[in-house]
Amino acid sequence: MKLVYYILFFVIFGSRYFFVICQNVPSPRCQQTSTLVSTRLYFFGGNTGIIVSNEVWYLDLSSSFNISTPPWHSDVVMPVGYNFGTSCLSPIDNSTVFLIGGRTWIVNTHNFSYTSSVYKFDSKVSQWTTPTINNFNSSFETRQEMQSVIDNNGKIFVFGRANYNSSTTFCYNDMNILDITIMTWSTPTQSQSVLTYLDYTATLLPNGLIVYIGGRSGSSTSTSPNNMSQIQVFDTKSYTWSIKPASGSTIASRECHSAVLSTYTIHNSIVLTIRF
Repeated sequence: MKLVYYILFFVIFGSRYFFVICQNVPSPRCQQTSTLVSTRLYFFGGNTGIIVSNEVWYLDLSSSFNISTPPWHSDVVMPVGYNFGTSCLSPIDNSTVFLIGGRTWIVNTHNFSYTSSVYKFDSKVSQWTTPTINNFNSSFETRQEMQSVIDNNGKIFVFGRANYNSSTTFCYNDMNILDITIMTWSTPTQSQSVLTYLDYTATLLPNGLIVYIGGRSGSSTSTSPNNMSQIQVFDTKSYTWSIKPASGSTIASRECHSAVLSTYTIHNSIVLTIRF
């Protein structure tokens, strides 16, 4: 009889152990970037607390699922460990993801190693490439902790932020634009009165305006939390800046948050809201 109990114990324990180690679940992480490609929500890299990961995971949103056990899927890994970057989906083919800026690390090490400011992921064939970019702004190397947006013409807009390296941290107030249709980089000249900006959210509106909320701003060497009632707006058509006052509830300054644009209708009028 004891033999039967022992057999049952090992069968049950072995089954539970096998289930645990075979779950396709990413380890906890932060500082990753994400992009929705059709019904797949991709997550790239991130800091696990042990290492900066080069993993790529996605959730298939084509059908409902229990949020306590989300159906994770792994994809081909990145050529580098990656964190503090930003990503955009190409509107040209709706399948190519561009990773912009961030920190890059030698895979499975704690060694920072700048290799490129742009990586390209073809989600159809699960392939990574490093595109050749014309007129690249070398001061953009090692930029991190910013948000990018991409318009319907394939132009990626990335504003400000700071370099990451072992010696100095310098904050910027420039707008960098990558045209993915011709792989050309540009940095338009703008007024130096524009503050440096970092750790903000960037939301592109249908009319071509980019709304920047929260984060920190200031000079090239010193920043402080932004006033949430003063909204920085960039016009992607005229390449000009403006400040829009926000009314309503008073909320505290914040940084490193996220934001999404939602649409609803009131009295036959379309209302756009940014939630963060």
